[in-house]
Amino acid sequence: METNDNVLLRVEDLCQYFKMGPGRELKAVDNVSFDIKKGEVFGLVGESGCGKTTTGRSIIKLYDITSGNVYFKGQRICAGTRCYTDANRALRAEFKAERAKLNEQCKKEIEEGGDEQSVKAKYADLIAQASQKCSEQVAANNKLKAAAIHDHKRCDKDYAAKRVAALTEEMNAKLAETDDEAQKEKIAREYKEKLRIAKRERIVNSIQMIFQDPIGSLDPRMTVRDIIAEGLVIKGIRDKNYINDRVYELLERVGLVREHAGRYPHEFSGGQRQRIGIARSVIMEPELIIADEPVSALDVSIQAQVINLLNELRNNLGISVLFIAHDLSVVKYFSDRIGVMYFGKMVELASSDELFAHPLHPYTKSLLSAIPLPDPEYEKNRKRIVYNPIAEHDYSVDQPTMREISPEHFILCNDAEFEKYKAELNG
Repeated sequence: METNDNVLLRVEDLCQYFKMGPGRELKAVDNVSFDIKKGEVFGLVGESGCGKTTTGRSIIKLYDITSGNVYFKGQRICAGTRCYTDANRALRAEFKAERAKLNEQCKKEIEEGGDEQSVKAKYADLIAQASQKCSEQVAANNKLKAAAIHDHKRCDKDYAAKRVAALTEEMNAKLAETDDEAQKEKIAREYKEKLRIAKRERIVNSIQMIFQDPIGSLDPRMTVRDIIAEGLVIKGIRDKNYINDRVYELLERVGLVREHAGRYPHEFSGGQRQRIGIARSVIMEPELIIADEPVSALDVSIQAQVINLLNELRNNLGISVLFIAHDLSVVKYFSDRIGVMYFGKMVELASSDELFAHPLHPYTKSLLSAIPLPDPEYEKNRKRIVYNPIAEHDYSVDQPTMREISPEHFILCNDAEFEKYKAELNG
């Protein structure tokens, strides 16, 4: 995956498991990796229950992730600890097996006539070396685990501290440029408010989410003005005139009018509620929006309006979008790159044009075969491809990994499948 400065969000081996009782857990998201570039729309598709929404909610920290890392603007904002715990458990089990093996060898050498004292001393030294190696590796993993816990819990405080330090340095530079005491007092007053707000800033504020249910995500007891302005109030902005101006500006930008600010969510249609949700997310001036099926509950004509609105906001404000959806035709129109998920795993990832032109994974082919077209002749001959993972894959010996089969085209496969897909792509 990309690691250059153009990458806004990077997800590495994201795992989100949920407990389902004693000794049971649901792997909602399992080892998912992808990145989103600045100004890009990344589409995430798959059937219901495949983990798309859970991925989005994990990125925005509505869930504490089980394992993996999420980096935003180069800073780690989410980190799971399961991988370090599992690694330490495996290391201890490996040492236990090695110790038992060495004890058996020691016993055998003594029975074969070896000097008991020297043999025991030799194997005691070998066991001590193995123990030391295990302890060092466990300590290294514990150090990584502590760093992960720190980044996950304190990323917002660290980000606020950086913002305060940057503003303080900027203020001191301006103060050094003038000898006028009145001007210095004016500069200090200007930065006092900025520093107060900076102390309350959170890096996750730069990621906002548009939820799937346009009515369930809006508080029915709050007016539209209060719903949209809530983020600014929490951020610490006190200027009511500024807040009202921003609310009116956003209402007009999303196709509503300022008179709507005093109404309640139940007074609007589904499309209008979704516009309110979009305005609420955009008012925080985010760099990334997670759009969780924003059009699935809307009529077709309203879907087009909301998609066009998101496209306009993306082009005008330079916002990156993680677009989660079922409708592949909408995803193709709106997305630059597309990731396909199945049962918690990313099975294929490619640019929009490449994925539709050369789908390789059997599940991707199955999804694309389900897209209906308003053409009776095409519909008569359209063949529905059914995906059966048990029949399609044999992972009993060779486990699959995510591999780059062509530039920027990744697919989940093992060695045999990789050769088969490569031949299919080149053929």
